[in-house]
Amino acid sequence: MNETALRSTALRWLAEGRAGMEVQVLSTRGSVPRGTGTRMLVAADAVAGTIGGGHLEQRAIEAARRWLAAGDDAPPDVPIALGPSLGQCCGGTLVLRTRRLAGATLAQWPAATPRFVLQLYGAGHVGRAIARLLADLECRVQWIDEREDEFPPTPAPPHIERLCVEPVEAEVAQAPAGAAYLVLTHSHDLDLRITEAILRRGDFAYLGLIGSKTKRARFVHRLQARGIEAAALARMTCPIGVAGIAGKEPEVIAVAAVAQLLQLGAPHAPGPPRL
Repeated sequence: MNETALRSTALRWLAEGRAGMEVQVLSTRGSVPRGTGTRMLVAADAVAGTIGGGHLEQRAIEAARRWLAAGDDAPPDVPIALGPSLGQCCGGTLVLRTRRLAGATLAQWPAATPRFVLQLYGAGHVGRAIARLLADLECRVQWIDEREDEFPPTPAPPHIERLCVEPVEAEVAQAPAGAAYLVLTHSHDLDLRITEAILRRGDFAYLGLIGSKTKRARFVHRLQARGIEAAALARMTCPIGVAGIAGKEPEVIAVAAVAQLLQLGAPHAPGPPRL
């Protein structure tokens, strides 16, 4: 569950009058399962989010439920050495803060920072598979297709905005600087128009175009004829997806493509392959 979804769950619990506890990783040192600021919510019959699983999370849930049932205030912030205290091999230390879920504490949560901002063009099989993977990630997505009936009937999470517009390529101008783009529509001609618009903008963090090396070669030839410079074309990723993942099933392509998007903000991660 991402931070946006966790906040939505907290708001729903408060609106329903459901008692709960907020467990937060206040600080960390060394190797730990999750970073500073990670939260989970604990109710008598439910848990939302995770602080890393394992023995640490089990103990934290048990303690939160004891305080919840007893009506006691939570104790002061608790330092935990994962190795000596819990026998976890991570070996680092952290401080847990547990407190009752309330509107005042929820208002103190910082705004979630998206890993990336994405324009996803195409609601076909691969587009739907990618959207399913992105549903639980902290990102911002505009999912764009000119065919409204191609979007699945189930509602999208709040961070995935569905847009049915024409001309589709006009939406490229609405993306913020540094956005990522995945182009995988039902039409090669439409793919070409969208790709050209993105390349002419030039300020993209990532441009992925679904297709083979043959499709890439044909697109490069056509785009060069339209005046797109070689340096911009070199930044176009086609085929999409991290190397080493074989298979043409939509779900496999989606996993490889989303993994490539996740590399965008990772320190020291290799950039998308120039295929």
